[in-house]
This record gives sequence, C-alpha cells and structure tokens, in this order.
Amino acid sequence: MSHSMSNSTLTVANLADWVGNDIGTSEWITVGQDRIDEFARCTGDHQWIHVDVERAHKESPLGGPVAHGYLTLSLLSRMCMDIGVVPPDAVAAFNYGLDKVRFVTPVKAGARVRTRARVAEVKDQGMGRKLVKLINSVEIEGEPKPALVAETLTLLVGGPSIP
Repeated sequence: MSHSMSNSTLTVANLADWVGNDIGTSEWITVGQDRIDEFARCTGDHQWIHVDVERAHKESPLGGPVAHGYLTLSLLSRMCMDIGVVPPDAVAAFNYGLDKVRFVTPVKAGARVRTRARVAEVKDQGMGRKLVKLINSVEIEGEPKPALVAETLTLLVGGPSIP
C-alpha cells in the first residue's frame, strides 16, 4: 500500500526509498475551452467534439466539448514539476517516455484536473543517472474515475558525488 513520505525530501540519492510511495498531488489546473482551442491550433486536431461548442452541446454523447486526451496528457509535465518530481540535487531531468497510458474519463471543457504521482520503479543507469517510473493518476475534480492513468519515465541526472 502506498503512503506519502511527506517528512522526507525526495533526492536523486534516496529515490529507491520512495518506490511504492506517493510523491504528492499537484495543484488543480483548469482545462478551459480556450486551452482546448489553443491545443487544437497547435496540433491541427480540430475534431468537433473538442472545438465546436454548440454542436458538442447538441450532438455529443458527453453533453458538451471535451479536452483532447493528449492535451490532458501533456499537462502531466507541469503537474509533475508542481509536486517536485525533479529533486533539488538533480543536475538535469529528461522526459524519457511512457510505458503505458489509459484514457479513462473524458475531461469536459471547464473542468479542473490534477495528478497524484507514485514512484513505481527506480533503475540505476550508472554515473549518477536514475531512470524513474511514476504512476500518474490524473484526477478530475468531482469525478469518481481519473481522466487518465500514465506510467511516465524520467531520466534524472545527479551531481558527480551521487552514486
């Protein structure tokens, strides 16, 4: 069972001690229609369930416009930074990829989301580098099921004195 190690500070050196534990929960982020429209412009994904508010209210089985799944996923980077996924003793941090992502519940325009992150695995890559797998559950305010669950991989680089 996971629990929070709130009385301990996450460091590159003690990452292995955090396996199975929650790092924390991010602040809420509002996923408004303006953010959805900007994401559509950036990606070229103008599917009507995201950007045609009137039609989405009339025709969508979801009752209105919803965020792109990849928009919600892209917010993970910021949310993880909010909770201190990159320890203060890390020299650098790199997004290494995703092992698994499941989009569980659509995020309606105007909803607020946050992530809860748990350390699932830490692999020592040598030379102060650690590959960290986090299980991120992106919650939607007021919804019983998460928007998505993602296994993210981050490569942390510690200073020269970190084993």
